[in-house]
Amino acid sequence: MSSRVAIVTGAARGLGSATAVRLAQDGLAVAVLDLDEASAKATVDAVAGVGGSAVAVGADVSDPAAVEAAVARVTEELGAPTVLVNNAGITRDNLLFKMSESDWDAVLGVHLRGSFLMTKAVQKHMVAAGWGRIVNLSSTSALGNRGQANYSTAKAGLQGFTKTLAIELGRFGVTANCIAPGFIASDMTRATAERIGQDWEAYVAQRAAAIPVARAGEPEDIANAVSFFVDERAGFVSGQVLYVAGGPRA
Repeated sequence: MSSRVAIVTGAARGLGSATAVRLAQDGLAVAVLDLDEASAKATVDAVAGVGGSAVAVGADVSDPAAVEAAVARVTEELGAPTVLVNNAGITRDNLLFKMSESDWDAVLGVHLRGSFLMTKAVQKHMVAAGWGRIVNLSSTSALGNRGQANYSTAKAGLQGFTKTLAIELGRFGVTANCIAPGFIASDMTRATAERIGQDWEAYVAQRAAAIPVARAGEPEDIANAVSFFVDERAGFVSGQVLYVAGGPRA
């Protein structure tokens, strides 16, 4: 994998950062893409710490011009990307009757529009190379979750998007798969605990109690699953949704 270049979106922290580091350990050069380029520096340093090569790139994934510019820059500085991990995401949780149109649009814009734009920009490099790996981050919330009509819709949409990519791009040596994390201890879930006014440690303990393996997930759990899908040996696995949740659903 030493000649491969990966782009990981939303990689300044959390799941994206852990994934960038893991892919670097697997031998890939990694573009650490996030809305704020400066915030991605910590991940770039972490990649360097494991002997990898990375570059920080700032871009709004919902902006077509920004996406095209970011992919062009990655191609110039690291080489043509043939691995894409669509991880960038936001939450704007609320019950349906309280949810604003702007909160709906913002969440679908980052998750769905962003994944569409990034994939459209990168797939041409994959097709040209006759090889590619696309991994989209969904969630167990795709199965429905109170207060997350926007987020659940976006995450369910990514599963359909993934299956369609697998059908369209398979003939070009490109696989597309989806990972649906359950409860992961991260900045995003910490923000959820704050929103509902619950102590973080108590919140983690409560969520872990409902998980069959009796613990919260860690960002590295997701990074390991991404590593599997990206591996050269996973070329006959495509269009799949893998729930990484410590059980059937958590």
